[in-house]
Amino acid sequence: MDTSALTGDYAIDPAHSMIGFVVRHAMVTNVKGSFQDFTGTLHLDGADPTESAATIDVRMDSVETGNADRDGHLKSADFFKSDEFPVMTFRSTKAEYLGGDDYRITGDLSLLGVTKPLTIDLEFNGAAKDPFGNERVGFEGKAEILRSEWGLTWNAALETGGVLVSDKVRLVFDISAIRQV
Repeated sequence: MDTSALTGDYAIDPAHSMIGFVVRHAMVTNVKGSFQDFTGTLHLDGADPTESAATIDVRMDSVETGNADRDGHLKSADFFKSDEFPVMTFRSTKAEYLGGDDYRITGDLSLLGVTKPLTIDLEFNGAAKDPFGNERVGFEGKAEILRSEWGLTWNAALETGGVLVSDKVRLVFDISAIRQV
């Protein structure tokens, strides 16, 4: 697809997007969660994707895993400290075109007052005009982090060995963004 026409500024549509995570629980299963309150912008340069950029702000108290007790624990001082650190941010510093529909964006992820680089692999899902006249683009993304690098170190040992919550967290993104005029 010729992406040169996609140049412009886009706002992430949270009603049609998802920012989530997957983490191993008790060394035997995966727990999935997502954030319900986030905003973000994309600046796309279809002619030169290296000039593209992204920003995302996530409200940490909007975490949902399908279990109210676990959600409360994640918001607490053991994990996100959402009262003290209400927002997690991502600010891109580099964009790369990898070929085909594949891109990579690197930036600074700030969580719990710690800022570290994060690289997200993206797949461009396409562009379309919706029934309301909005020009949309879509991307799917994934990344892996070690939560301990951002100070998320709470855990509990298991009798059988291992820990309750893995250090490795898979981040997943499904982004729909609307061109701003």
